[in-house]
Amino acid sequence: MNKHILTLFLSLTLLLSLAACGGDADTTDARRDANEIVVGIAQDLENSLDPYTSVTAANREVLFNVFEGLVKPDADGNLSPAVAERWEVSDDQLTYTFHLRPGVKFHDGSEVTAMDVAWSIDKAMQSGSWEALDNIDAIDIGSDYVSVVLKAADSDFLSYMTLAITPENHADGADPVGTGPFKFISRAAQQNLVLERFADYWGESAKVDKVTYQIYENAEALVMALKSGAVDICAHLTATQANQLTESFDILEGTMNLVQAVYLNHAYEPLANETVRKALCYALDREQVFDVVADGHGTAVGSSMYPNFRKYFLPELADLYPHDTEKAKAMLAEAGYPDGFDLTITVPSNYQPHMDTAQVVAEQLRAIGVNVTIDPVEWASWLENVYSGRRYQATVVGVDASTLTARAMLERFTSTASNNFTNYSNAEYDEAFAAAIRAATDEEYANSVEKLYMSFQQLNRAFNTDEENVREQLDRINGMLKGQQFGSQGSTRSTPST
Repeated sequence: MNKHILTLFLSLTLLLSLAACGGDADTTDARRDANEIVVGIAQDLENSLDPYTSVTAANREVLFNVFEGLVKPDADGNLSPAVAERWEVSDDQLTYTFHLRPGVKFHDGSEVTAMDVAWSIDKAMQSGSWEALDNIDAIDIGSDYVSVVLKAADSDFLSYMTLAITPENHADGADPVGTGPFKFISRAAQQNLVLERFADYWGESAKVDKVTYQIYENAEALVMALKSGAVDICAHLTATQANQLTESFDILEGTMNLVQAVYLNHAYEPLANETVRKALCYALDREQVFDVVADGHGTAVGSSMYPNFRKYFLPELADLYPHDTEKAKAMLAEAGYPDGFDLTITVPSNYQPHMDTAQVVAEQLRAIGVNVTIDPVEWASWLENVYSGRRYQATVVGVDASTLTARAMLERFTSTASNNFTNYSNAEYDEAFAAAIRAATDEEYANSVEKLYMSFQQLNRAFNTDEENVREQLDRINGMLKGQQFGSQGSTRSTPST
């Protein structure tokens, strides 16, 4: 909801397609008789399966079945009891006491203890990937409870307790052991990962006995595997891929909890110019992207917040940059690039929606004089060079949140964030974000909202939108955030797609 919106010139949610019940009947019948399924996925998991250091969507989507926290999200994104059967929060909002569910077992057969829980929270704190846990002042344990004392009140805190509970001193990532409905069996790098139903699961038992996640980093190979019956289920198909499947397949549609966007590296000279970035925003026609990539499906957004963020999602922000090719050309000339400039869009080739989006975006940018080259790379290369190394100019990728909190989405745009792969740096944004995070009392909250007002007033001038419209948006934000400072009762399973 601040200036980081200028780093994005395309932001949308895409169709998610699920295909099943097709292909070779004998093969699929054999698996059905054995109560097994094969799930096709488009990328290999990270080298380590350590739940505290995972950064990719692939890891979290798979390991969500293996690990559980004290709480976990339900299908609607609400937090429900898991390893903890109930919890209480002190009147000053500083102490959370979690009462452990009796008899919960790890996949190695041992029962979960308060010491395991305390060790798991500490392990997450020491991993460097859970900065929000730095707010923990102390962890106290009893025979069947764990109390976590905070340095300052944080309405997001419960969402962070979705972190995995693992046995004390368990080895990092090599042989995952959790409390979830499925247990880890084996993994063959670049090939597959196998899970089996955990018979001693404390909750409702899994419906299948065995799940094999088969890796197909080539998009066409994944479709062929569906057609041949080698794969039973596959998510994240494009509309074009789904249309290749026969009537023997069931195709389900739904939205994904992420924002697909063209992200810009602000360290690349032309993109460091704010006027250039705004010109690129005007060049983009998102409806055309929807039509080509997702058969008309999708939701245009104007920030990092996707629709399932509910109280933080402002659909009107999508109208800040209406498609206007001539205005985009004029702004490029104003910025000193009347003849455009060279731009390479680096795209993970294993994910077809990103590749298709990049093709459409490239044509739209060429129309205003930008000489675009698309550089398809393997997923591992994208993680190393784009996400970690920040050696790129632009990229198309889907980004979501490890927890369904505004902080998880917005912190990545602060100047010093380790996952700020766009190299965005804005002191005013940093200050407004920090104030919102600190807000615990009404007075602090009012001050943080005032700073957000100031930020939006500057956006008003930058976007040439009328003041009344911006004030209306701010009044809505004020009402939504009252008493909810950057918090949400929900969680997602992935970050980034990355």
